[in-house]
Amino acid sequence: MTSRTVLIADDHIEMARLLGDKLREEGWRPRIVDSGAAAITSLESAVPDLVITDLRMAEVDGLDVLDAVRALDPEIPVIIMTAFGAIETAIEAMRRGAWHYVVKPARLDELALHAARAFEHRTLLRVNRQLREDVRETMGGIIGKSAAMKELYALIERVALAAAPVLITGESGSGKELVARALHAAGPRRERPFLAINCTALPEALLESELFGHTRGAFTGATSARAGLFVEASGGTLFLDEIGDMAAPLQAKLLRVVQQGEVRPVGSDESREVDVRVIAATHQDLEARVADGRFRQDLFYRLNVVPINVPPLRERLDDIPMLVEHFHIAARQRNPHSPVVHLAPDIITALSRYPWPGNVRELENLIERLVVVGTTPELGATELAALAPSIYGSQERFSLPRERLSTLREIEEEYIAWVVEKCGGNKTRAAEVLGIDPSTLHRRARTRR
Repeated sequence: MTSRTVLIADDHIEMARLLGDKLREEGWRPRIVDSGAAAITSLESAVPDLVITDLRMAEVDGLDVLDAVRALDPEIPVIIMTAFGAIETAIEAMRRGAWHYVVKPARLDELALHAARAFEHRTLLRVNRQLREDVRETMGGIIGKSAAMKELYALIERVALAAAPVLITGESGSGKELVARALHAAGPRRERPFLAINCTALPEALLESELFGHTRGAFTGATSARAGLFVEASGGTLFLDEIGDMAAPLQAKLLRVVQQGEVRPVGSDESREVDVRVIAATHQDLEARVADGRFRQDLFYRLNVVPINVPPLRERLDDIPMLVEHFHIAARQRNPHSPVVHLAPDIITALSRYPWPGNVRELENLIERLVVVGTTPELGATELAALAPSIYGSQERFSLPRERLSTLREIEEEYIAWVVEKCGGNKTRAAEVLGIDPSTLHRRARTRR
C-alpha cells in the first residue's frame, strides 16, 4: 500500500495517538503534534498529504493551522475536528477551504474513511493539473513548455472563444499556422471547416478567384462556377498566411468581407453573406507597410483586433530537447529503416547554441536529415558536425580581443558580454549558459559602450 503522510494536531494527545495508530493500519505515516503552533512549525519542515486538526486549541487554533496549510499548498486537504457547540466555526472553516469537518467524539473508522477520500480527491487534482500541463505543452501540435510558450498557450485559450479577427505575427518557420489551427480547435467553430491559403502562392487573379469564387465564364478557363474559400469555410475559420504580400485590389475586397460579412464572386453583381472567422498571419512589419503605402491602414486595423506574436526559436531554446524528441519520433516513423534510434545529450547541447534563423521548421528539417542520412544507432555532436557542418560550424567560439587585457576581471567581463550578445541580449538565457544566477550576471557584466 502506498505510504501517505498525515499531520494530526490535537491538544488531547491521547486522542491524536489513537487516531494515528488507526491511520497507520490504513497505510498512513502519521506525524502527531499537541498544539496549533507545533503544527505550523511542522509544516515548515515537511509537507504532508493530509492535515487533521482540532478546531479549539490554545493560542493557535485550527483555523490558524488551516490558513497556514492553504498558504503552503491550497490542494492539501484539511479535516477539522470540532465539538458540537462549535459547528458554526467549523462551517466557517469550510468556507475558508477546509475539505471536511467531523463532530467530536469522532469514530476512528469514520475519520479513516474521510482521510482516504480526501487523499483520493487530492490525487485527482494532481492528475487533472498534470493533464492540463501536458495538453498545454503540446497545444494543437505546438510543442514547448518554456515561459514564452506558456504565455502563448494562455493567450490562445482566451482568444479562441472569441469571434474577432486575429493577426498572427512571427518569423518564417516559427509556427504561425499551428497557432491558427490551435485557435480554431479550441474554439466554438471546431466542428466546422478550417481552410488555409498562402497569399504568395498564387498570382493575383487566381488568388482572387480562390478566395472569393467566380461565376461561369467570368474569365478564360472558368468553365464552371466556383464558390471560393470564404463560402467553403462558412461557419469555420479561414487562415490567410502571408497577408502582407496581398495585392492592393484584393486588400480592398478582403476589407469588404471582414467589415460586412459578405463576399462577391468574380464576374457577379450579387453578394453573398458568409460567417467566417478570419485569422491572418505575416512575417513582415505590417505597420511599416502601412506607413509606406503598401498595405491598407483600414484593413490592418480590422485584422489586428487581436494580435498574437509567435516567439522565434532562439528566444525559447529551453524547448529544443522536447522539440528534438518529437521530431525524432516523427522522423523515425516516416523512415522505419533508419538505424538512428538515439540522439546523444551533446547533440542537444550543440543544437541549443545555434541561433536558428529558420526557426522550428529548420530544426524539424535538420532532425529529418539526421535520421535519413545517419548510419549509426546513436548520433552525437561529432556526427552533427559531419552531417550538418553549416549548423555545427556556425557556432562561433569566444576569442579574446587582439589588444592585451591586463586583468582576469577584464577577460571575464569580455566573455560575459560575448555570451549576452550571442543570446540576443537575453540575460536570463545568458545566465543559464554561464551557469550563474541572473543577479550575479547583472552585477558582473560590464556596461558596453
